[in-house]
Amino acid sequence: MTDFVEFRKIPRLSREIIITEKIDGTNGVIFNGDDGEFLVGSKFRWITPENDNFGFAKWAYEHKEELQTLGPGYHFGEWWGQGIQRNYGLKEKRFSLFNLGKWTDRLFVKRWGGDMASSFPSCCCVVPIINHGDFCDSTISSAMLYLQAHGSIASTGFMKPEGIVIFHTQSGYLFKKTFENDDAGKGKDNQ
Repeated sequence: MTDFVEFRKIPRLSREIIITEKIDGTNGVIFNGDDGEFLVGSKFRWITPENDNFGFAKWAYEHKEELQTLGPGYHFGEWWGQGIQRNYGLKEKRFSLFNLGKWTDRLFVKRWGGDMASSFPSCCCVVPIINHGDFCDSTISSAMLYLQAHGSIASTGFMKPEGIVIFHTQSGYLFKKTFENDDAGKGKDNQ
């Protein structure tokens, strides 16, 4: 007999969203195992300094001890800056973590001082939060207008940001909105 598949509960749209800047770089992941295992990946594969993706693995292994303070599990982010996509006018590359639920409080403490600052790796950044509140078109539009008027938050003074990422907290889904080709998308699935 075929296994029964339960219909997924439908989340309410009018719930909290968190809007961050979409940084134009390349995906990266740090994996810390409970047993000390340390792996580095790109969007589709594990990488090494010898088989790298824009120098991310080399950088990660140079910062291994600090990156292991992220704790066990997968830590996804964007590897961006000099020589990657938009470059953002930077002379270096940066790794910005995505998991706002885990790092937001630590980011605020790091910025304004406090006891938790030392627990957040100084070699990493966190994607900048632009806005949050209940889902509505005006919240999303105001985030896009802010970036259009003021430029990138992640790289102050860079006036050609890519767009935003909207995290719908109740559904757990991420959505993106870009300034260029938002209606067409890119890639094999037209994302």
